[in-house]
Amino acid sequence: MSRKHTEESDPDEVALIQWCTEVEELFVQAGASRNDAQQHIEDEAEWFTDMFYEGLTPAEAAKAALN
Repeated sequence: MSRKHTEESDPDEVALIQWCTEVEELFVQAGASRNDAQQHIEDEAEWFTDMFYEGLTPAEAAKAALN
């Protein structure tokens, strides 16, 4: 069985993943490859997590990362 069937998803974790997906899309729109965008988010996971919990929008986080 997949994780969805064996464990309840943490709402904060689901929201963070959705938020990171939006940041990823903004990176791709700015010219990054999908793989590069995903790798950057993985490499800087703690920083992006902090920005999520600080209430930054995906656009604000992407702008901070691209500058």
